Amino acid sequence: MNAAAAMIESHPTPALPRALHLVDPLPGLPGHSEFSLTPLDDIGVLFALRSLPDDAQSIRLFVVTPGAFFPDYAPDVRPHVRASIGAGDGSVATLVVVSPSADGSAPTANLLAPLVLDPVTGQAVQTVLDGDLPLRAPLGAPPG
Repeated sequence: MNAAAAMIESHPTPALPRALHLVDPLPGLPGHSEFSLTPLDDIGVLFALRSLPDDAQSIRLFVVTPGAFFPDYAPDVRPHVRASIGAGDGSVATLVVVSPSADGSAPTANLLAPLVLDPVTGQAVQTVLDGDLPLRAPLGAPPG
């Protein structure tokens, strides 16, 4: 087992649905609430988040499961955020949006505003967390 796979095993993410419905559009992306979530690797770390329908107006974002790169990242999801996606006290998953670099430096992840989703229903919302978390945390190779 490689180091990245070992890290994923030690920081498991609930199985993720292949379709997400955002209960509120992502900031700056009005009109997009239905998305497909497609894995881009074999270990469940990197995903493409594509708006549906997949046409000339669709958008694509890259998201990652944060535990692979930020093992201490454990956001406290507020009860009203959980309620907005119908998760209540149930398990939620988090994904963070990745911004690629144009200058060759490491891509960055938005740890302040993760996507929180109900892994059963696919209902999701982006939320701003309390605390001093970075909007652009450098994303290097998974530890290990």
